[in-house]
Amino acid sequence: MNLTQKILSSHLEEGEMVKGQEIAIKIDQTLTQDSTGTMAYLQLEALGIDRVKTELSVAYIDHNTLQQGPENADDHRYIQTVAAKYGIYFSRPGNGICHQVHLERFGRPGKTLLGSDSHTPTTGGLGMLAIGAGGLDVALAMAGEPYRIIMPSIVNVRLTGKLRPWVSAKDVILELLRRLTVKGGVGKIFEYSGDGVKTLSVPERATIANMGAELGATTSIFPSDERTYEFLKAQGREDAFVPLAADEDAEYDEVIEINLDELEPLVALPHSPDNVVKVKDAGRPKVDQVAIGSCTNSSYADLMKVASILRGKVIPEHVSLVIAPGSRQVLNMLAKNGALSDLISAGARILESACGPCIGMGQAPATGAISIRTFNRNFYGRSGTKSASVYLVSPEVAAVAALTGYLIDPRELGEAPYVPYMEKFEINDNMIIKPPEDREKVEIIKGPNIKPFPLNTPLSDIEKRVLIKVGDDITTDHIMPSNAKLLPLRSNIPELAKHCFEIIDENFSKRAMEWGGGIIVGGSNYGQGSSREHAALAPLQLGVKAVIAKSFARIHKANLINSGILPLTFVDEKDYDNIEVGDVLKIENAVEQVRRGGRITVKNQTKGTTFEVDLDVSDRNREVLIAGGMINYVKSKKKTN
Repeated sequence: MNLTQKILSSHLEEGEMVKGQEIAIKIDQTLTQDSTGTMAYLQLEALGIDRVKTELSVAYIDHNTLQQGPENADDHRYIQTVAAKYGIYFSRPGNGICHQVHLERFGRPGKTLLGSDSHTPTTGGLGMLAIGAGGLDVALAMAGEPYRIIMPSIVNVRLTGKLRPWVSAKDVILELLRRLTVKGGVGKIFEYSGDGVKTLSVPERATIANMGAELGATTSIFPSDERTYEFLKAQGREDAFVPLAADEDAEYDEVIEINLDELEPLVALPHSPDNVVKVKDAGRPKVDQVAIGSCTNSSYADLMKVASILRGKVIPEHVSLVIAPGSRQVLNMLAKNGALSDLISAGARILESACGPCIGMGQAPATGAISIRTFNRNFYGRSGTKSASVYLVSPEVAAVAALTGYLIDPRELGEAPYVPYMEKFEINDNMIIKPPEDREKVEIIKGPNIKPFPLNTPLSDIEKRVLIKVGDDITTDHIMPSNAKLLPLRSNIPELAKHCFEIIDENFSKRAMEWGGGIIVGGSNYGQGSSREHAALAPLQLGVKAVIAKSFARIHKANLINSGILPLTFVDEKDYDNIEVGDVLKIENAVEQVRRGGRITVKNQTKGTTFEVDLDVSDRNREVLIAGGMINYVKSKKKTN
């Protein structure tokens, strides 16, 4: 077996590992963050259990850390108290980004991890099978339910050679995005092997696994080997080490070869992570802002390279440089060895150890600015400035851009920075709160901004107008923006829904309320990007009953199902062209059509035409949709049992 099959088989609870069939796997660990966590824990409370059933669950505060009013702080207090009540570890604000901290302090090779964040696969760099999902799926996993997915195809990425100076792990995943596009990983798990793997540290592997999410992949995974042991030992967790690798005769659905010797510094141009070219071919644009950090590139080694490049120098006056260490561990180590002083002296503004500008939480670029970032996404408007152009690069390229004021090939500077291997990391877990022994005495505290999540009604015949028609690669940022102004509303779906689709159409929510809900029509890869289920909950709040698209991103499709919104795909994509905003679409005998499977007939009442759509879901999910969503389905199952 390959490594993925080994872990899946040891966790398999239902189904067979046959590509395209639904399987259910046991989840060992979960993580949440505060942007998705409040809703996940409200859903966990609704499930009616007394404590989590996983081996380990951790609640992180790393997204909504800007406290302009009481909303975010109220959410943090709610998450801290609900974590204590249900037996969940709590990582306090300032302790770091969930993926970075989980890699350092909790990840274990061979275990399964489900997280309410699309970049949960980061710990695949440790040999975990780590998958991003919507908050409700994570809540169900905490309640002891297996996680259900369609068995993916498994792609072997064989790495040979060794990265040359100034070329980094970021360039490996950018090369994959260049080849495969943001659609290229849908329905796939990427498993890395080859002699080149041994040349990569765990943080470098984590960078590659992290941005596998931008391929649309279910997850990415590396073997657990001597480099894994080195990292865990340096973290004081060598007891977690288990050697894991694919069998020599393992088979894969697809094989991709990457020779690390041949890679050059790469950059993703605006406005998509797959718009990749060589840095030397990017035109040397003048840079206004440089932002270094995120769960992709904020490790100790990453920031030490940046400090080495900037040491003793000062950035140009037209450049704004911000740096966010990925964890308090990293920040402490930089402070103790003097690298933090090097960064500050060069002109860097040091942000707290949190997601920050990666999710649009502050540091929006100036009007029309060029922002060079070490992040994982450069979707239109995500930075908080619609007119800005965001480029994605490695920390080395970003540091050189900050130093010179231009996006240039870093090899022009000569000798590359060198960071010696760390045999022991700074270990201080005093900002991770263990759940108390007397959990029954804990009072869960909800602030006034925390509102109940919306519930759908059981499926009935649909006759609704088309609210909006959008193109290909619509992201969850387009559907439900996530900036500093809106993040405090994440716990208040009625208010948040008023901003649904406002990046594309500022009148969408008003139209949805006036029309009594409706149907969304989309192109291919609809719902790519973040795992935020708010991109399903806000349309649910506005009365959306179905989304008809050419194809869906995995997590968003699951979130639509959990919300009881039909995720339908065109049988003939030409039918997409014949639909306009305002058309009345009708699905008769909806319950019968959904339950029997096969194609569903849709009538365009306005045009006097009919067309067919597919509902490509499991039999179980058909019943979930008929019930009006997962919560309704779980409650109905409890009543019958």
